[in-house]
Amino acid sequence: MRVLLIEDDTSTARSIELALAAEGIPTDRAEVGVDGIEIGKIYDYDIILLDLMLPDIEGFEVLLRLRSAKVKTPILILSGLSSVDQKVKGLGFGADDYLTKPFNKGELIARIQAIVRRSKGHSESVVRFDKVTINLDTRIVEVDNKQVHLTNKEYAILELLAMRKGTVLTKEMFLNHLYSSMDEPEIKIIDVFVCKLRKKLANAAGGTNYIETVWGRGYMLKDYDNNHLGSKIDEDYNQNINNNDFIENHSKNIRGV
Repeated sequence: MRVLLIEDDTSTARSIELALAAEGIPTDRAEVGVDGIEIGKIYDYDIILLDLMLPDIEGFEVLLRLRSAKVKTPILILSGLSSVDQKVKGLGFGADDYLTKPFNKGELIARIQAIVRRSKGHSESVVRFDKVTINLDTRIVEVDNKQVHLTNKEYAILELLAMRKGTVLTKEMFLNHLYSSMDEPEIKIIDVFVCKLRKKLANAAGGTNYIETVWGRGYMLKDYDNNHLGSKIDEDYNQNINNNDFIENHSKNIRGV
């Protein structure tokens, strides 16, 4: 998950960023409305958190411009304006939810998770495919009812693959999902993360490879049916996990794992 926060108050923004970081969620911040509009149009965020009292233009104007630009990213308004009229106005302009300040950080995280789930077509917090179960709220992954311990980055990759199962995801999409725009490492790091994630899932699932390499394009999650449960790791995976130089040369670039 990747979040855009449009908030001018430094203290409030920092508090939200820390709460999201504790959940392994990277955040980009815009301090003024016009910047938020441009960034929201360029990058593919999972959700936008929008303050209404901005120094240049009203948050309502930001909301209208984003929706007029066909930006479908879910938007959660965070505002000290608590009247029913303001809430109705925000929701009527295209916001997905409205949370008044001050708010509980736990409630904020829960609302973000629920909104993102619904936007991806998942009404429940648990995603299942074959032997794998992913709890999007607790970030617990199980294979055959046994927990698999993943790093923050590995989990984020699996989450993105699961939410868009059957879709080929480019390495650039993974970078956007994992890092803020100012903190992106070399793109080859994605190969390292996917390699390690594949190994952990395969070890827990008796050798089944769930992550398919689409050469020249990226990766996708494949839901194996009963005829494929015995399928083993594909050739490129075997080559990578046995190539210590591949891991050692790129692991130094891994952050936050």
